[in-house]
Amino acid sequence: MKIKSLVALSFILCTFEQSAMAAGCLSNITSKLSSAATFAASQKTGGYGLNMWVTYVDETGAVCSVITTGNSGANAGNTAWLGSRVISAQKANTANDFSLDAYAISTANLYSAVQPGGSLFGLQLSNPVDPSLAYSSSVKTPQYGTAKDPIVGKRIGGVNVFGGGLALYSNGKKIGAIGVSGDTSCRDHAFAWNVRNNLDLQPKNSTAGITTSNMDFDGNVQTAKGTVGDEMIINTSSTASYWAAWSQPACPNSLKLGDTANVNNGTIILK
Repeated sequence: MKIKSLVALSFILCTFEQSAMAAGCLSNITSKLSSAATFAASQKTGGYGLNMWVTYVDETGAVCSVITTGNSGANAGNTAWLGSRVISAQKANTANDFSLDAYAISTANLYSAVQPGGSLFGLQLSNPVDPSLAYSSSVKTPQYGTAKDPIVGKRIGGVNVFGGGLALYSNGKKIGAIGVSGDTSCRDHAFAWNVRNNLDLQPKNSTAGITTSNMDFDGNVQTAKGTVGDEMIINTSSTASYWAAWSQPACPNSLKLGDTANVNNGTIILK
């Protein structure tokens, strides 16, 4: 009898812990995320038009929801890159970890800084993903991309440093982040940008960011003509510039330079 009571208590505590971890999740978020992803898929975002994974974490880093625009379940990897499932969670975790209420940083903004010789070299090796949480070997038939996905309710960690991760904001406060993966990193960012805009959880005027609030070594204010703060900066110029330190390279099948869709995708191009 005592053993049964202890088992029951253990189960209750475990259930409570998972519920508490996801306490910061927005209501009805999976449905909202699915609708936002459907909207994003209809927009001009470049890339190869592949199916995407979208993961949302709350401000503590706990995964609230993970969806795919392809088929969900054990065979999800047949319609969307299965490796992108965890990458999307890494991106969400990264954007949440390194953004603040008053300052937004996208994963795309970190690419150049973490390269050898960069000011943040090594960042990509910090906070590694916990594979035991990301894949949960105890689940015989994983329901990837559903409410029963092994990563839901878990803080799996991870740092990713190319496009696709954006922090979420409400009433001037960071409330978590989304991560998108499944195509080129440029499209991942563009897709995430459209998802966030559709959710209306983008930074507002009270929040600065890499592209709206920066200074050079001498304290001179620099601007990359950003309007939100965490736009992706794509460097196509052979001339070194201040903004190259926060940029990432162009991707295959990127939109044309000067394409007006880049504005709607949160992309700034250095020419």
